[in-house]
Amino acid sequence: MIAFAVAAIAIACSAPEDAKETQDDKEKLGKSYGPVKVDVSKAISVEEMLKDFEGKDGEVEYTFEAEISEVCSKAGCWINIDKGNGDTFMVRFKDHFTIPPKTDVGTGAYLHGVAFMDTISVADLQHFAEDAGKSEEEIAEITEPEFELNFIADGITLKK
Repeated sequence: MIAFAVAAIAIACSAPEDAKETQDDKEKLGKSYGPVKVDVSKAISVEEMLKDFEGKDGEVEYTFEAEISEVCSKAGCWINIDKGNGDTFMVRFKDHFTIPPKTDVGTGAYLHGVAFMDTISVADLQHFAEDAGKSEEEIAEITEPEFELNFIADGITLKK
């Protein structure tokens, strides 16, 4: 009986390393938001996503990992993600789901959705600037639309 218990413990303690990492990853995950549950095991880095998307047309589906660099202060209805070079791109949430507006800048997240290039109107850019708490002077300086990367997320899982 003791030999059986020792063998059982030895087997349990020799779980594959990737199984241990999966458990560790699960313990690092916080709350999820949106209609789609993010499969974090499929996540690539934001840099890999941007490199893969470069030069593509239409919508391309991705699951990626990044740090949040800004959160809509009014409702948590969008976030900005650093591209890794100080520039950012906006992630909006499909069907208008939200995350807590008080989510800390620097919070890690896993996101799933689609990337595409689109023109952002002056009115939308001004609206986003207002949501971000920019001054009236800063908002008034926005006078040209921008053609840029967009990402519509249908799921986000925050890290603890």
